[in-house]
Amino acid sequence: MGFTIEDMLLVSQQKYRMKLEAGNEGWSNSISWLLMLEDVTIIRNFRGKELAVTTGLGFQTEESLLELLMLLNAQNASGLIVNTGYYIKKIPDRALQYCNENGLPLLTVPWDVYLADMIKDLSIRVFLQSSTDEQISAAFIRAIEQPEEREHYINDLLPHYDTDGTFQIILITTGTLDKMDTVERRRIAYRMQLYLTNLTHNGHFFYYDSCFVVIINALSENQVHSIVSSFQKRLVRKMPETPIWVGISSQVTDISNLRTAYLRAKAAINMARDQEKPLLYFDEMGIYKLLYSIPDKSLLQELCQSKLGPLLEYDREHHASYADTLEMYLECGGSIQAMAARMFIHRNTIIYRMNNIKQLLGCDLETTEEKLPYLIACMIRHMK
Repeated sequence: MGFTIEDMLLVSQQKYRMKLEAGNEGWSNSISWLLMLEDVTIIRNFRGKELAVTTGLGFQTEESLLELLMLLNAQNASGLIVNTGYYIKKIPDRALQYCNENGLPLLTVPWDVYLADMIKDLSIRVFLQSSTDEQISAAFIRAIEQPEEREHYINDLLPHYDTDGTFQIILITTGTLDKMDTVERRRIAYRMQLYLTNLTHNGHFFYYDSCFVVIINALSENQVHSIVSSFQKRLVRKMPETPIWVGISSQVTDISNLRTAYLRAKAAINMARDQEKPLLYFDEMGIYKLLYSIPDKSLLQELCQSKLGPLLEYDREHHASYADTLEMYLECGGSIQAMAARMFIHRNTIIYRMNNIKQLLGCDLETTEEKLPYLIACMIRHMK
C-alpha cells in the first residue's frame, strides 16, 4: 500500500523526533509526495495522498490552522506535519479534535529539525517504495494471469508477502474507470486508498482490467470484514455522488490460487453491479456463484430463452407480466396463498395466470426436476 504514515513514523520518531499528535485512524494512509506550504494556494492542485509540511508561518492563528486542515481533508491529503516551536508553539485543541474526528494524521517535529533534509529523505523513501509497488503489482498480475508460471512472479513477492498464506481479493469499480484518463483514475485511486483503513503491508492496491484491485494477505476473514465495512462507510460518507460497486472473493490459500480468488471477486462485482448492490461477498451469492462463474454468457442467455421464451414473447405482445408471475410462483414454492399475500392479488387471478403460464410452457411445474430449470432461467434473466 505504498509508503505510509506508519512507515514514516518508524523512520522518523528517533531521527526527526516526529510525533503523531492526532488523527490516529489515518495511520495506514499512504503518501504520494511531500510538499512544503505556508499558504493554502497550492492545495487546490492536490491530487490526493500528498503529505503537507509547514513551519506554521501562514497558520499562526487557530482559525487559519483549522482552515488548512479542512482544505487538506477535502483534497484527500495524507496528513500534515507541523514544525512546532517558533510560529506555532502548541497545536490548538480544536485542531487536534478535528483531526481525530476526520482521521487526518497531524504530526509534529521540533523547530530545530532541518526540514529540507527531512523532506528530501522521506521523498526518496516514497519514490523507492513507489517503484517497489509497481514491481509488486506486475508480479500479482502475472500470478492472476499465469498461476502455473510460479517462477515468473514468486521471487518478487516473497520478500513482502506470505505466499503460502491466505489471500483474498477485493474489486472496486465505478463502472467508468476504463473511460477515464490516467490522471482522473489516479485521483480516485488515491482517495480510495485513504479510505482503506487498517491495511498497510498486508495489502496491495492497483488498477487492472477496469477495476481497482486490493489483494489482502494473511489476515483472518473477520479482519477482512472489518476493513471492508470501514471502507464502505467511508465511501458512502466521502463519495456519495459516485456509484461504486465492491466485490469480495472467498479466501484462498497459497499464491498459486490467486486466480481463483480473482475470478470469484469478479463474479461478485458483476452481480453487485447487475443487482445494484453496493457491496457483495462471493460467499453470499448462493447459486449465483455458479451462474456468474460461467464464462460463456451466450450459453446462459440461450438457456434463459429456451425456457422463458414463450412467456417473454407473450409479455411483449400483451403487456403482461407472466415471466414475473412464474418467478414469484417458483420463489413461493408453488404456494398460491403466499403469492397472493406478496403480490396483493386475489388467489383466483393467480390461479388463472398460472394455468395460462403452464399451457404456454407446456409444463405442469409439479416436480422439482420440472421447476429447477425455470428457476435458473429466471435468475439468469436478472443477469446483464
